[in-house]
Amino acid sequence: MKSWIITTLAFGILAGVLAVQNENQAAPESKKVLRHVVLFKFKEDATKEQIREVEEAFAELPSKIDAIHDYEWGTNNSPEGHDKGFTHCFLVTFRDEAGRSEYLPHPAHQAFVKVLRPILDDVTVVDYWASVD
Repeated sequence: MKSWIITTLAFGILAGVLAVQNENQAAPESKKVLRHVVLFKFKEDATKEQIREVEEAFAELPSKIDAIHDYEWGTNNSPEGHDKGFTHCFLVTFRDEAGRSEYLPHPAHQAFVKVLRPILDDVTVVDYWASVD
């Protein structure tokens, strides 16, 4: 009887260990990237050509700054009416904080800021960590 109890306990412990091991293997830690969200509100007297120049200059940054992992942008089309005059959203993705630290003072980024500054009324920037598959 004792050997049956010991055998049953041993199998129970082994099953528990294997279950925990499988759970750890099935749920790997998710990869994260750093998202840099930038919203622009342009001055009322900014021309379409000036705004297009800003759009194009921002779109060139990924080819000039290796730290940029991904990039996308668009203009506001929300029907909610809470945009507060912000018309453009740019999303820059970095692999880590070091990438962002390289990007901010980078000469190409600083040259872009010089193109932007004369027609910029306001800017909002939010950075956050995002889990990716």
